[in-house]
Amino acid sequence: MLDTQAVKAPPSLLYMVKQVELVVRSKLDELVKPSGITALQYTALTVLQRHDQLSAAQLARDSFVTAQSIADLVRSLENRGLVRRERNPRNRRELLILLSEAGRALLAQHEGPVRELEERMVRELTAHQTEQFRQALTKAWHALS
Repeated sequence: MLDTQAVKAPPSLLYMVKQVELVVRSKLDELVKPSGITALQYTALTVLQRHDQLSAAQLARDSFVTAQSIADLVRSLENRGLVRRERNPRNRRELLILLSEAGRALLAQHEGPVRELEERMVRELTAHQTEQFRQALTKAWHALS
């Protein structure tokens, strides 16, 4: 008779990735909540930090939210003075979203704690393993994009 415990399959990679995503989002929410923003809003701000002057559609794609959700998210960030919108000089019908100085200051305030969270996540990995992990995640993302 087979011992069912011995043949139990490990969790799928999709399940494990989702577990990591959920705990990271929860911890990130805890970090940024005192500033009055959510992890999703923080993510959108970091996207603008890397690629300023995005359309709402581009920001939605890069922030992992729907086009409908980004409208409310941007409105909330704009009301707080963390982003601003300007007309695209090449397409006057399009509004571009830019990170404000207040948005940059908020990101700077959270830079250390967020870096510590990331370091905690990979604490058990060597520098080489961390780089391999980064590369593996990038390859997985590209395979599904």
